[in-house]
Formats: sequence, structure tokens, C-alpha cells
Amino acid sequence: MAYKAEGKLHKIFPTEQKTEKFSAREFVLEVQDGQYPQMVKFQLVQEKCALMDDYNEGDQIEVDFDLRGREWNDKYFTNLQAWRIGTVGEGGGDQGGGQAGGSSNAAQDSDKYPPSATDANADFDDDIPF
Repeated sequence: MAYKAEGKLHKIFPTEQKTEKFSAREFVLEVQDGQYPQMVKFQLVQEKCALMDDYNEGDQIEVDFDLRGREWNDKYFTNLQAWRIGTVGEGGGDQGGGQAGGSSNAAQDSDKYPPSATDANADFDDDIPF
């Protein structure tokens, strides 16, 4: 499941070597949500950990991420796994800074065409009997 968030980079944590073959890095994004901003923690894994090297706390960034969840010992965990990070420009689009894989046409298209309610609920089956 791919999602996008935009906000101020609040905190950057160092890369942690979890096992011999697995590394992870976390960061916190301050996202405006009405009167009270939300502090949302994301995780980068493996080679994506280096994406955070080009940014500083206080930068306005845009994060593409996947929603991940798993069960372990009858407990459930949710993770926001980031896979692309870009700088937010004045127009709200991606400026390409620190972005892996080149420029994003999707970010430019989102400036031209605002998301509709049906885009957000594309997986929702609206054939409800009431």
C-alpha cells in the first residue's frame, strides 16, 4: 500500500545495524493536522537508509511510504516504511533533492490534478446496499 506524507523533518536517528545483513534508520516527520501537529515516525531499511543523508532537521520534505504490518507472539505491529524522499518546493511538488531514481512525474502531475475522493478510496467497494 503506497502513501505520501508531507511535513517538517523533526528528528533524524542514526542508522542501526539490527543484524549482520539488516540495517534500519528512523526519522520523525511533523505533519500538520488541524490545530495539533502529529509526530509521525517512519523507517528506512537497507540501502534506503542513505536517503536521509541529504536532509537536515527542519527541512520540509515529502515522503513516499508503504504501510506494513505483522504479527509476532499474538502482538501486532505497524510500520511506515519509507522508500522515497524529496524536498517540498513552494508549489508543494517534488524538487528532486535526495530522491532515488530520478525525478517523479507523479509529483508534477499531482500539482496539475488534485486528488479526488475516488483516488483515496480506489480499493473501496462502494456497492453498499444502503
